[in-house]
Amino acid sequence: MSGHNKWSSIKHRKGAQDAKRGAIFNKIIRELVVAAKEGGADPAVNFSLSAAIEKAKAANMPKDTMERAIKRGAGGSDGENYERISYEGRGPAGTAMIVHTLTDNKNRTVADLRNIFKKGGGELGVDGSVAWMFERKGVINLENGGFSEDELIEDCLEAGAEAYKVDGDVIEVTCEVDDLEDAKQWFRGNGKYKMQSSSVAMVAKDAVDITDASSGKQVFRLLELLDDNDDVQMVFSNWSMSDELMEQIASEG
Repeated sequence: MSGHNKWSSIKHRKGAQDAKRGAIFNKIIRELVVAAKEGGADPAVNFSLSAAIEKAKAANMPKDTMERAIKRGAGGSDGENYERISYEGRGPAGTAMIVHTLTDNKNRTVADLRNIFKKGGGELGVDGSVAWMFERKGVINLENGGFSEDELIEDCLEAGAEAYKVDGDVIEVTCEVDDLEDAKQWFRGNGKYKMQSSSVAMVAKDAVDITDASSGKQVFRLLELLDDNDDVQMVFSNWSMSDELMEQIASEG
């Protein structure tokens, strides 16, 4: 999870995602519409909407764009019948991937994903083929304010979280899904933490360590092909890579 986030941030710093801003907004708008349609327009009682709003703010989406999408969803959006479908597959270098989609045509989506996995050096699998490698967890990303290890351990225990991992300028906190809302409120109310995002995520039980640029480039090519698909909302994988190798791959384009 954090590795994928770090790769995205490296690309963003280098300007590689500037042209994709509109596509990113379209995906978030779709998520806002569906979340509001499913659970109403109040993020205080609609976790999916709250998470989508956090994602929209992190992407610097204009407030009026967010509000229009939420209003559209809460009003019924009869012309937009999206459903949530997850797919599983194998990627290059022995990696496993779970792809969450929002689609209004599952036949189109599964055909697109089959082609994307093939083009990216992987293979789309059947349900259950890689899901056993992951756990469903609540994940909270906080800005790293230089907190001590003892401080983070104590605060995570107070928040009801299970573990944390410092990854550069991000602190990734994991918890049980049922504890996510309480943990979010604790970190928000504490006053010293700035939350970047929160979500229900598929967290890998074990990582596949990528140590060479060739394999890394293959994995990132597949991830980028998936990210470019309009129906794909989130991709979870079990790859791990050093910051130095990620920077090297990014600099080589």
